[in-house]
Amino acid sequence: MSATAHDHGHHHKETFISKYIFSLDHKMISKQYLITGLIMGFIGIAMSLLFRMQIAWPGESFPVFEALLGKWAPDGVMDADIYLALVTMHGTIMVFFVLTAGLSGTFSNLLIPLQIGARDMASGLLNMISYWLFFLSSVVMVISLFVEAGPAAAGWTIYPPLSALPMAQGGSGAGMTLWLVSMAIFIASSLLGSLNYIVTVLNLRTKGMSMTRLPLTIWAFFITAIIGVVSFPVLLSAALLLIMDRSFGTSFFLSDIFIQGEVLHYQGGSPVLFEHLFWFLGHPEVYIVILPAMGIVSEVMATNARKPIFGYRAMIASILAIAFLSTIVWGHHMFVSGMNPFLGSVFTFTTLLIAIPSAVKAFNWITTLWKGNLQFNVGMLFSIGMVSTFITGGLTGIILGDSALDINVHDTYFVVAHFHLVMGISAIYGLFAGVYHWFPKMFGKMMNKNLGYVHFWLTAIAAYGVFFPMHFVGMAGLPRRYYQNTAFPMFDDLTDIQVVMTSFALLAGLAQLVFVYNFIHSIFYGKKATQNPWDATTLEWTTPVEHIHGNWPGEIPEVHRWAYDYSKTNENGEYVIAGQDYVPQTVPLQPNEEELNH
Repeated sequence: MSATAHDHGHHHKETFISKYIFSLDHKMISKQYLITGLIMGFIGIAMSLLFRMQIAWPGESFPVFEALLGKWAPDGVMDADIYLALVTMHGTIMVFFVLTAGLSGTFSNLLIPLQIGARDMASGLLNMISYWLFFLSSVVMVISLFVEAGPAAAGWTIYPPLSALPMAQGGSGAGMTLWLVSMAIFIASSLLGSLNYIVTVLNLRTKGMSMTRLPLTIWAFFITAIIGVVSFPVLLSAALLLIMDRSFGTSFFLSDIFIQGEVLHYQGGSPVLFEHLFWFLGHPEVYIVILPAMGIVSEVMATNARKPIFGYRAMIASILAIAFLSTIVWGHHMFVSGMNPFLGSVFTFTTLLIAIPSAVKAFNWITTLWKGNLQFNVGMLFSIGMVSTFITGGLTGIILGDSALDINVHDTYFVVAHFHLVMGISAIYGLFAGVYHWFPKMFGKMMNKNLGYVHFWLTAIAAYGVFFPMHFVGMAGLPRRYYQNTAFPMFDDLTDIQVVMTSFALLAGLAQLVFVYNFIHSIFYGKKATQNPWDATTLEWTTPVEHIHGNWPGEIPEVHRWAYDYSKTNENGEYVIAGQDYVPQTVPLQPNEEELNH
């Protein structure tokens, strides 16, 4: 094991390219994932700001449109085709390349070896390959934006026949092909990463680290990886069958298609089959995105409430229940597809059932905060924000999960509001909570707290400003993905609300610039971090601030207790370690100390 510490002061371009480009070290790979994910995030956010401006001020001329969209915005007026392409690419990039890779890729890589007491991942080579496949898929997805006929434009769910017929519209041509190629590479990356995480958690835990002593972060990453292995191959099969339909004349998803009165030769296929395959990944995908955020929030919250997490075993049980139920609820996306009403009622039942473990988590977080000695640092604020948006978005999920109610608001802005709050904003809050909390571990520096507060409050106000009004716009019947609504006089009254929502969206975009400045500036000029800046109990804070390959310079520490011994006192009411309100996992049990049956 090489114990050579790398010079932590040199994070400039030359170092990354010459020394760390093909790193096998999980800590470096987690940084690569994070930075790639943040870059993709900015592309995704920029797209959303462009199409929000079009919705708020339909047909208006904006110089920024012409500058960024070129031929798709003659004289600064956005073309209808590129509008749908922007919506499609925004959804694809945010769901897969930011939330899936940004959370799992970054934090599973960083924390699994550090928190279970391992030198590295089970396979450093597979880990490196999984990152570079992710990077390659990101590059292919970005290249598809510059195809002459335009990028994929069938919505991020790429339903046939728009996605299956290259002649259907501009975005159905080469842009769609590149989308499919990119997703195939992305799925390969995700599967390699997930298998690595599972094997590492099962096989490389240090002495004394039983499964019930694992931090909730590791449970969340472990179960997320299992869901990924179960469900991602189904999307791969859907993508491959779609490529066959597009390029080799098969008819898996096509039947009885007419173009300009001429009947095409496809018969026997069904676009509803594609919906089943897509959503069999698509709904577990929601939990692949949100479970890592839940794990991060549990960890950050317990640390900053200076209290043990409430209901540790119930939290694990709820993660397991969510994982199982997430694979049998996909049909609630398809209530309007002509589904048998009895089958619809089955999916309604399983969907309402999944609200129970989700509610268990929400109650346990709130109870963890109750009467805690709360430290309102930036990571803690984002964690509390995540609980707020998760509850808000989750409540509307109960409406959308009921087949009778869903039909009325299906494909309206109500759906957009629901999944952006419960999945998008909640997961991004989890991501930010993790970045602020483990930044000292990743870069050996502290982020600027005051800039962090500005970032949080602007983001929190703007996020609700964008998505809360959408519920009401959706209940008024406004359909999503429409380029403009001027053809429908009944929606004229909603234009002012669109302007308000778009103004908040622009504010949210500006808030992220504060984060980027803070992030980059802190890497180079931030205050040097101490070894355990948050007084946390878990193993990653026992490693030196300077990164070494192998994590611990000598022996790997042994674990004697669970991960949440905060504010723990003995029978005399004194802290177990004098003057210290936490007991690290590496401290042996005292003779007079009865370990609670965790």
